[in-house]
Amino acid sequence: MAFMRVAIVLNTSWNIYNFRYNLVIRLLSRGYEVYAIAPHDSYSEKLEKMGCKYIPLSMDSRGVNPMKDFALLIELFKIYRKILPDVVLHYTIKPNVYGTLAASLLKIPVVNNVCGLGTAFLQNNLLSVIAKMMYRISFWYPKKIFFQNDDDLELFVDNNIVSKNSADILPGSGIDLTKFKPSFLKSREKLTFLLISRLISDKGVYEYVEAVKLLKKEGVEANFQILGSKDPEHRRGIPIHEIDQWINDGVIEYLGTTEDVRPFINESDCVILPSYREGTPRTLLEAASSTRPIIATDVPGCNNVVVDGYNGFLCKEKDANDLAEKIKLFIKLPHDKRIEMGEMGRKRVEENFDENFVIDKYLNAISDISKKIA
Repeated sequence: MAFMRVAIVLNTSWNIYNFRYNLVIRLLSRGYEVYAIAPHDSYSEKLEKMGCKYIPLSMDSRGVNPMKDFALLIELFKIYRKILPDVVLHYTIKPNVYGTLAASLLKIPVVNNVCGLGTAFLQNNLLSVIAKMMYRISFWYPKKIFFQNDDDLELFVDNNIVSKNSADILPGSGIDLTKFKPSFLKSREKLTFLLISRLISDKGVYEYVEAVKLLKKEGVEANFQILGSKDPEHRRGIPIHEIDQWINDGVIEYLGTTEDVRPFINESDCVILPSYREGTPRTLLEAASSTRPIIATDVPGCNNVVVDGYNGFLCKEKDANDLAEKIKLFIKLPHDKRIEMGEMGRKRVEENFDENFVIDKYLNAISDISKKIA
């Protein structure tokens, strides 16, 4: 029997390598031919070294441009027609929509993953109407659609975009519990708070900075860090001059970017994410798996990982004052309570977010498709 060809389509090669690495390894170990389709970056060659057949893709994931999006649809159609995969795994908005439309024209089975909705989908404006319409058109076709939290699934069902028969829940991309290991939480008077995120407004970066300013005015002594890429060309990206101003004023310590977040998480006392909405945020899974307490917004995705008072604190969305209050609450905790919160976070990811569960769900979905096309 010939082995299946599995195509994985994402908005960056970096994303495939860092978030789907073990899935790719498992597929390759089973003898599947794996095609990695994504824009070229420094990780594209790493995917080839793993054993993938890499195909570059032209895709602008930052905004909506009808001409560029139509060109993406045509490009994906040509790629799929050439390699004829037995199944395509789509992640992120544009592959989910335009990749699915391209695959449907060729009658190629697809499995989609709604990693997060983005604020455009949730606003009541023309962009939101268009987003829902595009999802509704494309999502009648997939054999399986994975969602990363119950709220997103229910939203799609309520808007008649998907039926529950084709939908299923995954705990985000899961977490490699052997890679992100428990790390000892040191006792120190001056705590370090770490935000890991691209510098775009949706992640609550402005609220974080405003909360830090409020705390510093009150004389709170702590280190406040940001780790993540600047993205000023994103339509919700934070301008470089604003970031530079925060750094020069000593509001935050900007750590730049890294290929390995573990040393930064392990040197922090608490990881913060004041995001407006998430699928299941990978950074919070990494923090919890590393036994770090978390402060995050009480929104879908974040409250999927954080249980208030158990492995961290939840704050109000878009509320710098409440975020500042939660930070002060954390600072006042006895050290042994912070350690306990971190341990509860590790326990939570072990019980609910193990990456092997996610991989098994994908392997089962692919197996079901292979039986139908055999």
